[in-house]
Amino acid sequence: MTSPQIHDNAAFEAARPIVSVLIPFLRDDPSDLLTQLAAEATPLDGAAEVLVMDDGTGDPALTARLRALIGTLPLPIRLISLPTNEGRAQGRNRLTEAARADAFLFLDSDMRPDTEIFLRNWTEIARDPAPAVAFGGFSLDAAPQDPRFAVHRALSLRSECVPASDRAKQPEKYVYTSNLLVRRDVFEAERFDPGFTGWGWEDVEWAMRVSRRFPIVHVDNPATHMGLDTVDALARKFEQGAPNFARVVALHPQFATAYPSYKVARILRSLPARGLLRGVLKAAAKASPLPVAARAFALRLYRTALYAEAI
Repeated sequence: MTSPQIHDNAAFEAARPIVSVLIPFLRDDPSDLLTQLAAEATPLDGAAEVLVMDDGTGDPALTARLRALIGTLPLPIRLISLPTNEGRAQGRNRLTEAARADAFLFLDSDMRPDTEIFLRNWTEIARDPAPAVAFGGFSLDAAPQDPRFAVHRALSLRSECVPASDRAKQPEKYVYTSNLLVRRDVFEAERFDPGFTGWGWEDVEWAMRVSRRFPIVHVDNPATHMGLDTVDALARKFEQGAPNFARVVALHPQFATAYPSYKVARILRSLPARGLLRGVLKAAAKASPLPVAARAFALRLYRTALYAEAI
């Protein structure tokens, strides 16, 4: 098996980080995110390092561009390039093994910090006594306004862009690896389950396990999700994620069966002609003449219909 390729910039070796920022990516170019994070390098003075991992993209030109970029950035950065894709759960587990700090900040490559003190906020939160787990929140403040992404925007605004005061009412439900601080000892006790493959649910399932043993806190230190998808792309992700939802139900029935999506899925499972219903819902979600709210509702119901087949 080919070993990962590792490339450090000049600032990496001497850093003594409080927070390790862990950014996996597959085909996405994280250059803009790295550049934005590096703007905080001077006030941080080595308190944060970044480990960015290419999970098997296999694009030498992208690797060369990233190496050249991080060589110019003052923030301590290591680039890890994997020869093959390991998946979201195993990839994040690997990143923690390379991290040097006692707190991990999981950050998706398509996120952009909403403030110029994003990393400074996280390093202050991570200083002793650091919380076991803290989620910083989502926004769409800088996300593209392209009409092709209007349905995804509507879905995200409804279910993901939630203030900390509301997230705290169901702390394990609103935990995503897009902007998540985890203390090292907590992660060593509960790692991501590599049995999750494809898209989705590995972070929610992890939070269900962790919440039984450690407190989860919610703060408002948001980042914008830039990676909005078209209806077709989002539907493909939902199709990939249905088996993962079924895995969550099997592992954590006491949590999952309380979810509205599970309750609706059970109802849909009892209906005849479910395949026809899925086709109608997907077509409605793609129908641009319909109001965005109606299309978003149809896509949510399409996702639930997929869950109905999987559970």
